[in-house]
Amino acid sequence: MRGEQNIINDLKNWKELIKPYATPEVKLARKEVWKTVLPFGLLFIAAAIVYEFQFWGALGICFLAGLFLTRIFIIQHDCGHQSFFPDRTKNDRTGFLMSLMTCIPYKYWARSHNHHHAHQGQLDTRTIGDVTLLTVREYNELSNWGKIKYRIYRSVPVMFVLGPIYYIFIHNRIPFIKFKGWEKERLTLLRTNLYLLGFFAILGVILSLPTFDLIEGFKKLALLYIPILITFAFTAIWFFYMQHQHDPNYKAWKEDWQYLLAAIKGSSYYKLPKIFNFFTGNIGYHHIHHLAPKVPFYKLEKCSKENPVFQKYVTTITLLSSVKYAFYTLWDEENYRMITFRQLKTIPVKA
Repeated sequence: MRGEQNIINDLKNWKELIKPYATPEVKLARKEVWKTVLPFGLLFIAAAIVYEFQFWGALGICFLAGLFLTRIFIIQHDCGHQSFFPDRTKNDRTGFLMSLMTCIPYKYWARSHNHHHAHQGQLDTRTIGDVTLLTVREYNELSNWGKIKYRIYRSVPVMFVLGPIYYIFIHNRIPFIKFKGWEKERLTLLRTNLYLLGFFAILGVILSLPTFDLIEGFKKLALLYIPILITFAFTAIWFFYMQHQHDPNYKAWKEDWQYLLAAIKGSSYYKLPKIFNFFTGNIGYHHIHHLAPKVPFYKLEKCSKENPVFQKYVTTITLLSSVKYAFYTLWDEENYRMITFRQLKTIPVKA
């Protein structure tokens, strides 16, 4: 396609453009940790104090803490790409510590996410780290029951209400990936579950100290931390979904798939207000992140501003315009686009 060739020509030197930003810095990384983890801890303490007087006020504080937890996850995410610190040991230790707060297993999730980066947009590989997506042909070949199940799965209530709860409390607690070579990661997930039990046991005991009532302490922990986790999970899933289910988009079978096109056309530029960029760790610059995951999140905005060519071909979305993409559910190979179930009715079924 002519448009795709223009991208290839204009960005043929993308590696040279990216190189100055793909350099993690210890000083900047530590600064991001402090201005993220410290406010999160203080908000949790504030919520625990307010809880004693007014539950709904505490819940409001938990919502804000959930946004900071999203940013904590971005730190964990960059550590998994080995892009937060220059040193692998620092990345792995920091990523593990962040995982205790996010409840996302560090090593297991990082490998599945790196698989997503390596295969994003490949129609041959849609099993790890992606929202399940069917082509129009694949959907039409399903049984009636299969179509119902897929429609339920891709519905807004399941994807954005039940989905975040499932993602935190089931998907990341059980090692569903059974591929050969994943034995170490599966073991780290199970170990993480044990570490989390210990971490939250300590938190529960600490919260029970004012009354010396363990039951009340763990009840308080559940009523405060579960809303924090759900706020974080909803935010994370919303952004991940929007940044790969937009239209125009890029999907191709492996034999035709190209990394550059998958990054620039298969990932969106989520143009957000500064406050949202802060809480989401600049993940809105998702096309640049997919092009070069070694660029730490604290350098993504600078990379974008100093290299406007990266925004020339990407699909740009906003908070308002992105809402419609919650209903995009199928890949139309014939017309090279994402479509809704309603649009599917206008496509004739081939014999």
